[in-house]
Amino acid sequence: MDDQDPELQAIRAARMAQLQKQGSAGGGSARGSDEQNAEKQQEQDQMRRDLLATVLDSGARERLSRIALVNSSLSSQMEGILLRMAQTGQLRQRVTEEQLIGLLEQASEAQGKSNTKKGISFQRRKVVDDDDDLDL
Repeated sequence: MDDQDPELQAIRAARMAQLQKQGSAGGGSARGSDEQNAEKQQEQDQMRRDLLATVLDSGARERLSRIALVNSSLSSQMEGILLRMAQTGQLRQRVTEEQLIGLLEQASEAQGKSNTKKGISFQRRKVVDDDDDLDL
């Protein structure tokens, strides 16, 4: 780079300064809002974890974390149910592992009713044996 034209280096420096100025003015706010959104998301996740820690006993927390490893959608569904129950005052005490199992069973039964068609159904083709095909 040292062997290049000084005018070219000046133009590059001016362009770089212009891009940095635009980045801090326009793009910087987008980056800032992304950072703010990420920070808000982290705060919400932390509040969610704290509330679940107060609502669940240790056995139930362990089971829910194991469920999250296997089926994250079921885990997030159960967390939502537990948080709603805590916010509406339906939980009088900490949820035990047995109570969590009961909630899981209720949720699976509710899904079972909505998805009544389970399993695989086969549709066999009906063979029509027509003698017209044998015209010689």
